[in-house]
Amino acid sequence: MKFRSIKGTYDVLPNISDKWKNVEFYIHQYLSRAGYSEIRTPIFENTDLFKRSVGEDSDVVSKEMYSWIDQGGTDLTLKPEYTASVVRAYIQNNLNSISPISKLYYIGDLFRRERPQKGRYRQFRQFGIEAIGSKYSEQDAEIISIAWNIISELGIQDITLNLNSIGSSETRKKYKQVLIEYLKPNFDQLSESSKKRFNSNPLRILDTKNKSEIEILKQVPKITEYLSKEDEVHFNEVQQRLDDLNIPFSLDTNLVRGLDYYTRTTFEIVSSKLGAQDALCGGGRYDKLVESLGAKSTPAVGFAAGFERILLAMDNDNELVEKNIKKIYLIGLGDKVRSTMTKILGQIRNEGFYIEFDPLRRSIKSQLRESNKLGSSITIILGEKEMEEQCVQIKDLSNGNQQSVPFDSIISYLKSLK
Repeated sequence: MKFRSIKGTYDVLPNISDKWKNVEFYIHQYLSRAGYSEIRTPIFENTDLFKRSVGEDSDVVSKEMYSWIDQGGTDLTLKPEYTASVVRAYIQNNLNSISPISKLYYIGDLFRRERPQKGRYRQFRQFGIEAIGSKYSEQDAEIISIAWNIISELGIQDITLNLNSIGSSETRKKYKQVLIEYLKPNFDQLSESSKKRFNSNPLRILDTKNKSEIEILKQVPKITEYLSKEDEVHFNEVQQRLDDLNIPFSLDTNLVRGLDYYTRTTFEIVSSKLGAQDALCGGGRYDKLVESLGAKSTPAVGFAAGFERILLAMDNDNELVEKNIKKIYLIGLGDKVRSTMTKILGQIRNEGFYIEFDPLRRSIKSQLRESNKLGSSITIILGEKEMEEQCVQIKDLSNGNQQSVPFDSIISYLKSLK
């Protein structure tokens, strides 16, 4: 008898594994420079963790999980996604007591019993990041920009960023009724899975890939028309921050993502090089997940990207070159500096410097303390006075020298520091 790999799995042979290692090394380096620390969680978890976080109505929980009862009677599941597992670890290990903002990343294997096709397997690899602790729009923009920059620097062409806001839980309750009323006349034309979701979770129908349902949804009311004032302000700020970073995006009001824990910002990065299964990466904000898993309410945002699809879309000749390693902390003071701060952050990070900023809008004293805690060698200060003078204050902490540097000279000045 000849044994073969299980359906939906495959072997990474030596001629391919070097490419995997190169991409993984690049991701480790990039995310470390961005101030994110690696977390590794167990390959299996308690099944209820995913039922509660992902949603019992989701395809992941209802159809795709590999679950079993072990000899001790515990219901266990091979990890189908990372966010719930990372949040569980965040709560269990009291990471909030270490820092008010936890910036984490992961690379590892996941398991879903999906129908195998190009770029989609039953054992697959993902990398992603989670920023837990900040409710502000600059944190959303940083998450999205990191995803965009990594995919771009890997040499992937023809990419598009799709963006939406699904608002707060209150917004979704209101919109749920609107959507039910809109779909009622076409109920008989819906697929069996959409009929099941009709009352329990109709927003998931917006995520359909069924051609006839896509046609039905062409005139559906937009969820963005039902956002609260706070949700609308937040979404407008996210868009402004992306403009500040020169990251192009398209608004997609049907983009709700496949998991139940999302709130407000949702996004996907897709590539036309991949055909029908075109998503390279997806994510968004999940402000209620930490609370739903039994801890104090804590805002969070993140993304996940599929390794197999990224490798399919990559230019094989692209070289991943390590850039400058200098540890910098950017301090922004006051609401008037947000856009400029975002632009400066993006420019410095794109040059390959290790740079962090404060997504919690704390006082200068708290930000300086955080900079020291992180062991930064350079501090950049941008306040309202600097905005008027179109400059920043750059302090080299190794020798105490501080210099006023015009906006257009920041990169050249940083490169000149030894």
